[in-house]
Amino acid sequence: MALLEPHAFPHRHLLTIEGLSPDDITMLLDLSESYVAQNRQLDKKQSVLRGRTQFNLFFESSTRTRTSFEIAGKRLGADTINMSAEGSAIKKGETLIDTAMTLNAMQPDVLVVRHPESGAVALLAQKVDCAVINAGDGSHAHPTQALLDALTIRRRKGRLAGLVVAICGDILHSRVARSNIELLTIMGARVRVVAPPTLLPSAIERLGVEVHHDMRRGLEDCDIVMMLRLQTERMQGAFVPSIREYYHFYGLDYVKLAVAKDDALIMHPGPMNRGVEIDTDVADDIHRSVIREQVEMGVAVRMACLHVLAGTRRNEPTGRL
Repeated sequence: MALLEPHAFPHRHLLTIEGLSPDDITMLLDLSESYVAQNRQLDKKQSVLRGRTQFNLFFESSTRTRTSFEIAGKRLGADTINMSAEGSAIKKGETLIDTAMTLNAMQPDVLVVRHPESGAVALLAQKVDCAVINAGDGSHAHPTQALLDALTIRRRKGRLAGLVVAICGDILHSRVARSNIELLTIMGARVRVVAPPTLLPSAIERLGVEVHHDMRRGLEDCDIVMMLRLQTERMQGAFVPSIREYYHFYGLDYVKLAVAKDDALIMHPGPMNRGVEIDTDVADDIHRSVIREQVEMGVAVRMACLHVLAGTRRNEPTGRL
């Protein structure tokens, strides 16, 4: 099968959605579509990244993101190496910059990096000669998650512009929420955030979203319901009175979902906490839940991102090291 050939992607790295144009996003989604079809064939391998080296550098635990980036690189023909904080010299006291210098000396073509601190991936990108893809940094950004969510929505609804998307739950600590708000706004969707005041960033209205504290009002006539988990690992102090009370007011069940459009899609970036932010029956609804489809789209989107960043150009030395 002939894959779409991307135009010259005008960005050296993919660190955030901010700065991408509608054309950039559309090109990535179109290329991802071709990889969805490729991934459903018996022979899933391509040679786009043959001879290229991909490091997956994860300083934070991950299942879906790390595995999908590994599969994506291997299906494109890259030499893919996985590294974790537990197995790196950082565990022995090495700084992030020293790690960047060490990896840079190995002449990689692309680094995929997840880090618990916001801004750490952008700092590392300044110190290496290769392309860098942000696989999630702190509460800041997760651009490939927003792209795969957009692809999932576009495949089901045929468009992004004009859709009403409700993002519900722990907005304050969610890099997924931030990246989705940026992408959906760029592409002309109408975004609502639904959460208790304690789980919303201050002045979030500046991002161009509607703010709701009541689930029923927030979900009214929406096309997409995107649930987020409580990120207790990033919380210091009490943000909700109790899990039981949180589920009563903000957990997605069929009673709350009834005010959304009849064909509203249910999304969740995972991992899910059933009975906390989402009811099991709703999460497993075969007609409306696209949570498993999001996982499939993740591989295709990450293949597209690796393609345009590592498969269409050679390294451009920074001269910084």
